[in-house]
Amino acid sequence: MGVQILLVEDDEALHRGIQFTLQQEGFQVFSAHSLQEARMLLKDHDIHLLLLDVQLPDGNGFDFCTEIRQFRDIPIIFLTASDQEFDIVRGLDLGGDDYITKPFRLREFLSRVHAVLRRRAPVSRDEDKNLLTAGNLVLHVGEMRLEKEGREVLLSITEFRLLSLFMTHPRMVLSKDQIIQHVWPDGTEVLDDNTVAVNVRRLREKIEDDPHNPQTLVTIRGAGYRWNV
Repeated sequence: MGVQILLVEDDEALHRGIQFTLQQEGFQVFSAHSLQEARMLLKDHDIHLLLLDVQLPDGNGFDFCTEIRQFRDIPIIFLTASDQEFDIVRGLDLGGDDYITKPFRLREFLSRVHAVLRRRAPVSRDEDKNLLTAGNLVLHVGEMRLEKEGREVLLSITEFRLLSLFMTHPRMVLSKDQIIQHVWPDGTEVLDDNTVAVNVRRLREKIEDDPHNPQTLVTIRGAGYRWNV
């Protein structure tokens, strides 16, 4: 069984064009023209990627993304006619992996589909030793221990949570709210709006060759942070 994609788009002509392009590429495509149809297909099939229009006859794609994120972590690409920065940032903050504005060229669209599938592929993991690896970094998950170029780097609990979050979501833009929910789920340690930035800076000092010019853990202005490895 190949990669299964759920396409949720109510514009019939655009829907047919996207579906044909994806099928020519070897993907198995499930079609929905409403959120109701999408819910049924998500329930019945193991979907690997969701292509989600924002404006649909029975609801809003942003709200549906929030609904999905409560029980599934499948990659989501928003399709929308709006290119406003506010909408793009909102889509990413809600957990979207990419945001493509209409009209778009189908070959470019296909390239971005492949890119999302690549960066959401499982991180290299040694099941016996429970390792996460990225570049010159090796995180011993069970021991909460980090090695950089073979040398041990001491981590606080917060730094470990941050690092494990980023290493298991490569190339994905994570918003401040998403980071808080994972690292400080009860919110008791979040003192102010700078808490995330301060802890990211501390982590960079331990993992980056040049913390003032980070290449691995980078800031995406107005959206959050991305793990580039």
